[in-house]
Amino acid sequence: MILNADGSIYHLNLHPADIADIIITVGDPDRVAEVSKYFDHIELIKGKREFVTHTGTIGKKRLTVLSTGIGTDNIDIVFNELDALANIDFKTRRINSTLRSLNIIRIGTSGAVQADIEVDSLLLSSAAIGLDPLMHYYRQDINDDEQGLLNAFRAALPQSNIVPYVASAASELLAALGKGGQQGITVTAPGFYSPQGRQVRAAAAVPQLMEVLQQFNYNGRRITNLEMETAGIYGLAAALGHRAVSCSVIMANRASQVFSKQPGVIMDYYIQHLLEKIMTSL
Repeated sequence: MILNADGSIYHLNLHPADIADIIITVGDPDRVAEVSKYFDHIELIKGKREFVTHTGTIGKKRLTVLSTGIGTDNIDIVFNELDALANIDFKTRRINSTLRSLNIIRIGTSGAVQADIEVDSLLLSSAAIGLDPLMHYYRQDINDDEQGLLNAFRAALPQSNIVPYVASAASELLAALGKGGQQGITVTAPGFYSPQGRQVRAAAAVPQLMEVLQQFNYNGRRITNLEMETAGIYGLAAALGHRAVSCSVIMANRASQVFSKQPGVIMDYYIQHLLEKIMTSL
């Protein structure tokens, strides 16, 4: 565990008292202020590289909003350092005798892969399939349903170097924030272009990837969307004893080639919607 000269954790530049039990993660550093503008009071503003943190309150509820940047490599940094802030004594460098479990809610953007999923809608990820390698570096315990989903996806993939993993949302957060709403299986890609079935000039090693994702079905469950963080968030949250849920605003539909015409307005609407849910349900 590396600390800065002022005793803060290395990348996030935070001290243990700086974070709340409810953490909202966003990818874009500029989106942090778009969330915290709805706080009644902001007590802390810190930033280092792409990691910007605001902590404050709405009513009596304390929240932290933190930008992660793009990709599960950044999720590895953010989640390990959040856990250190929550569960390690920085003076003794020993694990605390009583562990703190954080509620972590991702508010991000995503592209749908099924034609019937509307642009400008909200989708919560019940589970995520990682095409990135992050969770291959951590011990992961998965249940029978997750193993079945993983086996089915492996069987659907054409022969390639992709080695997927599976992780799920925290059931409590999914129920609290997603009740009655749209849910699905998310695929987390390690890049934006070929890893998400796009081709510009470099030839794709798995040119049929989008067809595989769109046609996949496991016990009536289908893959709904693509993004770049959720599987890592779910995998590391579970490994570290935290609860996480990923909420994606659908900004594009890859099947119908429809794109949001007012992404800023739509994101602002769902930020307010999810903050209201957090205030009443957590």
